[in-house]
Amino acid sequence: MNKLEDLFSESDYVLRYEKGNFQSGYCILNETKVIIVNKFYSLDGKINCLMDILKEVKLSQDKMSPKNLTFLQELFSQKELEL
Repeated sequence: MNKLEDLFSESDYVLRYEKGNFQSGYCILNETKVIIVNKFYSLDGKINCLMDILKEVKLSQDKMSPKNLTFLQELFSQKELEL
């Protein structure tokens, strides 16, 4: 989960964990570039939410460290995350 959080920390999006009444476990506010994940989810649930969010948003890769860029490319090379 820390690696996924690092990806978002180097992006234009702000990742927050809060309570909310969103049905999917997370909410993406594209205009303000804020991602809110349900803080009451289990660790697996939070990881799955972050993986789903990666499918939906376009992260700017020009600001990423080489380590995070490699990790992002590895994620997208798996069948679960298709561009």
